[in-house]
Amino acid sequence: MQSIFPACSNRLLLLGLLFGLSFLPLFAQTLTEASPESVGMSTERLQRIESVVQDYVNQQRIAGAVALVVRNGKIVYYKGIGYDDMDTKSPLKRDAIFRIASQTKAITSTAVMMLYEEGKLLLDDPVSKYIPSFKEPKVLATFNEKDTTFTTVPAKREITIRDLLTHTSGISYAGIGTKEATAIYAKYKIPSGIGTPNYKLADAITLLGTMPLVHQPGEKFSYGLNTDVLGYVVEVVSGKTLDEFFRQRIFEPLGMKDTYFYLPSDKAGRLTTLYTQNREGATIKSVARNGSTPDFPKQKGTFYSGGAGLSSTAYDYAIFLQSMLNGGQYGSKRILGPITIDMMTANQIGDLNVGARKFGLGYAVATEKEAARIPVSVGTYEWGGIFGTTYWADPKEGIVALIMTQKYPNSYGDLSDKFKVLVYQAITKKNP
Repeated sequence: MQSIFPACSNRLLLLGLLFGLSFLPLFAQTLTEASPESVGMSTERLQRIESVVQDYVNQQRIAGAVALVVRNGKIVYYKGIGYDDMDTKSPLKRDAIFRIASQTKAITSTAVMMLYEEGKLLLDDPVSKYIPSFKEPKVLATFNEKDTTFTTVPAKREITIRDLLTHTSGISYAGIGTKEATAIYAKYKIPSGIGTPNYKLADAITLLGTMPLVHQPGEKFSYGLNTDVLGYVVEVVSGKTLDEFFRQRIFEPLGMKDTYFYLPSDKAGRLTTLYTQNREGATIKSVARNGSTPDFPKQKGTFYSGGAGLSSTAYDYAIFLQSMLNGGQYGSKRILGPITIDMMTANQIGDLNVGARKFGLGYAVATEKEAARIPVSVGTYEWGGIFGTTYWADPKEGIVALIMTQKYPNSYGDLSDKFKVLVYQAITKKNP
């Protein structure tokens, strides 16, 4: 007897085509290139992106940038602008691999929420349930700058998984945190997650658990090594290294083929040249210092920093963001449920603020105040990386956008805001 399933499938396909694909829940939007006009944007107005970025290149404020804009699953702008190497004038290709640093955080947060969905952990679990060194945390009371000695008081409560996801735990950052934490972490050799490939995540995070917090848990937003701790939680709960978990559970299912902690040799040549600036503000190539090299992604490392360790392309990261806009699915592969993504992109910090934004579980979230400052929709979620990479996803307008540069430190912080303006001014028809 002939199977009825092909006929049923054809009828579902026909119904889907007639009713806007609403009867086809098995597949979610995948990225394809299309004309801007097909999704209510202007080709002419999008060209302003290249003009503005090229001006930064001409002034040697940056070497180059890759910009990518997606609307409703359609790639409408995707270009490499400027140079990979300013000396040789080699062009920056659009598939260049960038050190995405803190863009790693959203992926680690997703891994945690996958385990949450599987019943492996709860957001209000104490971190010490998974990493015993975080039991009975202490909060910094006094600090002596001369010899980096300090005193502490007991924390009012333990740190939770939710505190880590929202950066309200009181853990600070190595190198870029408070002056007290920077000194203490340096003294005890707590890594920032960048340029320390020979460390082991278990050793570093276990030691971090014995360090003092800079404030009581839940009382402030303090950007810190929270997501590195979450990376180790993923390892403990899953029984896999963070590298293995990412590869098997996120990158391979979504088709992210260019995202790694440490690049394979056949892709290392696509890593962008890293730049910095001298005291006069001139853009110069970054060099190795204090045992850390700008080419750390090319090393064979053992340290998997959930807060800052990945390198990727604009296209790969756009796939990840599109899966979030799709409610956790990309093509036929689902990594999260839509209700979980609603939680991740809702205000999770109450009356606390991150500038004009709130913070969810791994993302900053635009408020009405932020939407009045810059033309994103309320509910847009975003973050970036210390080497000059910025991303956001706007559920209302169906926008995924990224701009990736290759410089730290830098004095061009206005480029990310200009890029947002340039993307939204190119919209000719708002989404219903």
